[in-house]
Amino acid sequence: MIQSVGIFGLGLIGTAMAERLLSSDIVVRGHDPADARMEHLASIGGLPATPEEVWTADVIVAAVFDTDQLAHVIENAPAYNRRCLVSVSTCDPERMPGLAAAASKNGIDLVEAPISGTSSQLAEGQVIFLVAGCEKTASSLAPFFEKLSHAHFHVGTIGNGNRTKLAINLILGLNRAALAEGLVFAKAIGLDPDNFLKLAAQSSAASSVMAAKGTSMARRDFRPTGRIAQSAKDFSLILEAAAKSAQDLPFARTYEAMMQDCLSHGEDDLDNTAILLAIERFTRA
Repeated sequence: MIQSVGIFGLGLIGTAMAERLLSSDIVVRGHDPADARMEHLASIGGLPATPEEVWTADVIVAAVFDTDQLAHVIENAPAYNRRCLVSVSTCDPERMPGLAAAASKNGIDLVEAPISGTSSQLAEGQVIFLVAGCEKTASSLAPFFEKLSHAHFHVGTIGNGNRTKLAINLILGLNRAALAEGLVFAKAIGLDPDNFLKLAAQSSAASSVMAAKGTSMARRDFRPTGRIAQSAKDFSLILEAAAKSAQDLPFARTYEAMMQDCLSHGEDDLDNTAILLAIERFTRA
């Protein structure tokens, strides 16, 4: 029975996870370098904690930004007789086996479980987990995954969780870009974005991305449920993985260039739907 969860990283995903677990009367201990995030955790009923205190929970989660931060969590873990660390971050799949080996030397079972879905969908339990690593350990975590998601899938050995996540994120990102470009085009030729979106949602172009993000995109509401900085990081990993496989991804290269355009305009912390702003900046003389 899970009575407590420790979370490293209290960004959008870590905080959404904390909120959902707290609603199930599970004790949540969280750690983040940002004081404001620690204060927010306390305000919703969680317990701001030191890294050592996080490691005393029944299940420990790494909801950090990238692979280097996950490595830092593992390198600085105290020695334990078997603890499980669940990495829900999007990381470099090629580095995951090495991190799992390093964790094992310290008595830690690393389970890869990146999330497919936004922070708001996580808060509502409407995400899926892409689980990889030791199948027995992953199976023992089923009650944890069930509290947070509508489904979880074991996709094989460590590394395959993030390989699956990157392939899904490639499709998802390009769907967002297509919707953004369609809205920019509709406005440019004189259509009202809100009215156009209502019609598009009833057409053969309708998608889950349109349902989840369309209204906020049409109304230029870029409050984040998944940030530009995260999408840029993910597409960098996608292109690196593709290059190692000698596979070119022309649409992914275009998307990544637009992410870089957003970063250059200081839009790092906007929602990833702000790719619309990069598209708008492409004009012809």
